[in-house]
Amino acid sequence: MSILDKLAVQSYCFRHFKDNADVAAKVREIGLNRIEVCAVHADFEDVSGWKEIIKIYEDQGVSIISIGVQTFNGEAKEESYFECAAAAGAKHISAHFKVGTFNHALAQVKSWSDKYGIKVGIHCHGGYMFGGQPDVLELLVGLGAPQVGLCIDTAWAMQIGPRQGNPVAWVEKYPGLVYGMHFKDFEFARDGAWKDTIVGEGNLDLPDLLKALEAQDFSGVGILEYEADIENPVPALKACVERMRA
Repeated sequence: MSILDKLAVQSYCFRHFKDNADVAAKVREIGLNRIEVCAVHADFEDVSGWKEIIKIYEDQGVSIISIGVQTFNGEAKEESYFECAAAAGAKHISAHFKVGTFNHALAQVKSWSDKYGIKVGIHCHGGYMFGGQPDVLELLVGLGAPQVGLCIDTAWAMQIGPRQGNPVAWVEKYPGLVYGMHFKDFEFARDGAWKDTIVGEGNLDLPDLLKALEAQDFSGVGILEYEADIENPVPALKACVERMRA
């Protein structure tokens, strides 16, 4: 099964819609049946309530393949994130770490990863955020592997600039440690401002990225993300799916 046959969508794309039944229906409408659920649509400290949400998606034929992006500080209550992922049958959590707590948090997350059999992908979020900078990512993955690897957000990687933020180069740099991909695309203005666009129609070299992932037999989670058109994201997300499959 190829990456695109297993493509999921980030629930944040549907953040205007708070009812998970509505979100599940929209996932099917764009032509997919997998989702990464974020905290807009669930409280991952409420495991029993989360199990009710799982059933909502199951009833509409949508699989939860990941949760996140979750911030880890290494607090005991954060184990519930792993409990929630495990309850859904997910094998991945996308995550943030913080500059003041990452040493303790990484050690705790590695322990939970072993306990639950769930990998954690550090979500890069541009050059302005800890865990988004290439040298910081190298440090964090070095300390966290193999339990903790990368969840590459392609648009935010590119926001760093073409020399340091090439998503294809990141995939090639971390063979076997890319556990998740957020397929997202930006167009950039002269002042560096960014704007969401259909995946593959902006600055992302989608064909080369897919080739690089296939060359590594990528087995992580592939997640589509488009954050514009908040009140009506379905048409653009449909276009993203069609463009990626083409």
